[in-house]
Amino acid sequence: MGWMGSLIGLLSWDLSAIPQAGPLIWLALFFGVVGRTLLQTGLFIVGHDSMHGVLWPDWPYGNALLGRIALGLYAALPYRACCRNHQHHHLFTASATDPDFHGDLASGAVGWYVRFMAGYLTWGQMARLLAGWALLAFLACSMNPIGWINVLLFCTLPLLLSSLQLFVFGTYLPHRDQRLPMLRKHADSLELAPWLSLLACFHFGYHREHHDVPTLAWFELPAERRKSRSGVSAGLKFQMTESV
Repeated sequence: MGWMGSLIGLLSWDLSAIPQAGPLIWLALFFGVVGRTLLQTGLFIVGHDSMHGVLWPDWPYGNALLGRIALGLYAALPYRACCRNHQHHHLFTASATDPDFHGDLASGAVGWYVRFMAGYLTWGQMARLLAGWALLAFLACSMNPIGWINVLLFCTLPLLLSSLQLFVFGTYLPHRDQRLPMLRKHADSLELAPWLSLLACFHFGYHREHHDVPTLAWFELPAERRKSRSGVSAGLKFQMTESV
């Protein structure tokens, strides 16, 4: 509801008067883009939970339907292909078969991001996405003369920022040390407070816990993170006691 309501409200916003407006309007514009980015990322998280069957565990058809809707609204992504890619990510983590992983150290974060995006973008998906933006631009221009700018600011830009958010906090930072398999065999979790983890990427940064228990919904990951950390602390205390 928030995603749809913000889309309708921001596409109907007449931006022609903004250059002459005060700083509060510019601040509202900034928060409009940031808010749409977070909501856009939230759509993917819903689709991601659907891939793990946790949206509607007792009704697989309904679970898949919600996932298709979420990923379709996110970026016209095909649900089955995303499920297949994500299954491979969990089964073959940090290997050549993992579509989300790029083991070439020389490529850097940018090369990894390009490979990451290439694994999900197809010509058909891009055609559907551009057609959707063109339709939104037509509708927005019927409400204000420069409505196409609204589409760029509140649809195109948030999707780009969301893809970066998902990549950085949900793929690159948790898996980057796995480029050195002798040093790191498992995904990392980011050391973020729960409120910051929520803002960063809906707790996607608690990635070790997600890989350990992939059937947990996104909002259950902080509790699992606390449990795993308490287990590590207990283990360290035991080792210190043994050494003494």
